[in-house]
Amino acid sequence: MTNPQHPAPPATDPAFTPPTLGRRFGALVIDWVLCLLVSNFFADPVRDGWAPVLVLVFEYGFFLGLFAQTPGMYITRLRCVAWSDGGRIGVIRGLLRGALLALVVPAVIMDENRRGLHDRLTGAVVTDARR
Repeated sequence: MTNPQHPAPPATDPAFTPPTLGRRFGALVIDWVLCLLVSNFFADPVRDGWAPVLVLVFEYGFFLGLFAQTPGMYITRLRCVAWSDGGRIGVIRGLLRGALLALVVPAVIMDENRRGLHDRLTGAVVTDARR
């Protein structure tokens, strides 16, 4: 039996059930809209397609590294944690995960735990958030 304050890490939890792709996609859409709004302060996101992508990478680094969830993940009740111990992935791995997500292809190559290639390369997993 696990302590509710410190649940078993996803890698060792036989009852781990990944969240639906719909919730994950919803979180990404929310984050993308926020990135478009923020990038509008320093570039034209329609003309300068790099601007919202750059904001997305930094958003993932900052929010995942410090809070284990982006604003979109907060709204859709998701968290991105370390696969091995269930803790935060840190800023560097958050930045790397954001950069890989921006490439799109790593995100669509998933395993049985719905971990995209970007998750596996950074040792992360998306889980339900405890409220």
